[in-house]
Amino acid sequence: MNFLKELYEKARAIRIKILQMCISSGGHIASAFSCIDIMVALYYGGVLKFNSSNPGWDERDKFILSKGHGEAALYAILADVGFFPEEWIETRYRKGDCFLGGHPDKCIPGVETTTGALGHGLGIAAGISLATKMDGKNHLQFVLLGDTECTEGSIWEAALFASQHKLNNLIVIVDRNHISALDFTKNFTTLEPFVGKWESFGWEVATVDGHDYEKLTEVFKYARSRIDNRPFTIIAETTKGKGISFIENDPVWHTRTLSGEEEIRCALEELECG
Repeated sequence: MNFLKELYEKARAIRIKILQMCISSGGHIASAFSCIDIMVALYYGGVLKFNSSNPGWDERDKFILSKGHGEAALYAILADVGFFPEEWIETRYRKGDCFLGGHPDKCIPGVETTTGALGHGLGIAAGISLATKMDGKNHLQFVLLGDTECTEGSIWEAALFASQHKLNNLIVIVDRNHISALDFTKNFTTLEPFVGKWESFGWEVATVDGHDYEKLTEVFKYARSRIDNRPFTIIAETTKGKGISFIENDPVWHTRTLSGEEEIRCALEELECG
């Protein structure tokens, strides 16, 4: 239980850092907040194999943030675990030389591939997974998709490819927050039956609460130990903007940032009080 509490506390600290980043330099607060618990479980929960002092370590697992507009979450974590100096968050995130830009770039330590044009992350991860199997290596590829991203045809082409090649070293996590840039997903392109779609494409599927660390660590532990020859999809049910009540589950906050002093004060108070 202490371990789970540590994860919750780490996520709270990272949320505060993301909020400060986005107040200072812009960014997608709500999109980052919906997936931060997933990413904290991966990076701090003993799931991902990585070496921040050697980003190119050959035996590392690879994490690909296909929903690149959640980059603030990724940068905050990469700095915290030591891939690059914490001061870059203050001086290089969407300012200065913009080395930490509005979408992840592969030149950034800890970032595996450039993403942000939605629909490409799974195809890249599938190619890496096939190459990994051909090389006889056993590390895993984790790719985080947005749910609206799953309306892209390229996602399903990659899903077919992964199933055909039995890429059981490929794990998809879908940030299922049910909101796109402008509206709820059900109002323009429904994904249902979402579980059935992945299963019909030959994937093993699990559904989990994307903010419950006990459930997340359980499903990630299973993902590492399973012997199935199919690729694996984890549909993580999340709340967009999780952590700030007046942002949660409201489509208007996809691109909006906090501006007024009262908004900023209320948001920080909510996060600091946990």
